[in-house]
Amino acid sequence: MRTVTVHELKTALDEGAVVIDVREPEEYAAGHVPGAALVPLATVPQRLDDLPGTRPLYVVCAVGGRSAQAVAFLAAHGVDAVNVDGGTNDWVAAGYPVQL
Repeated sequence: MRTVTVHELKTALDEGAVVIDVREPEEYAAGHVPGAALVPLATVPQRLDDLPGTRPLYVVCAVGGRSAQAVAFLAAHGVDAVNVDGGTNDWVAAGYPVQL
C-alpha cells in the first residue's frame, strides 16, 4: 500500500492531486483538507465508478485507519490509491489550511 505524509499530500495538492475524505459527513463538515471530496467509507464500493482513475487518488480520514481500508479496497479494484498517514488530524497539527 502506498502511503504518504500530510506534507507529501500538501505538495501533491499544490500540483493538482485529487483527494477524497472517507470520514463521516459530520466529521467532514467540521473541517477537511481543501478540495477533498466527501466519500464516506461505507459508500466507497458504490462510488467506485465515480472516482477518477487516470491519476493517483489520495485518500484521507482522521488518522489513517479508515483511509487504509479504502485504499486496500480501491487498489484491489485497479485504482491507483494512496493512503494519507496521520490523516486530517496531522494535517491540522501541521498548520495547513482547513476548509469548512
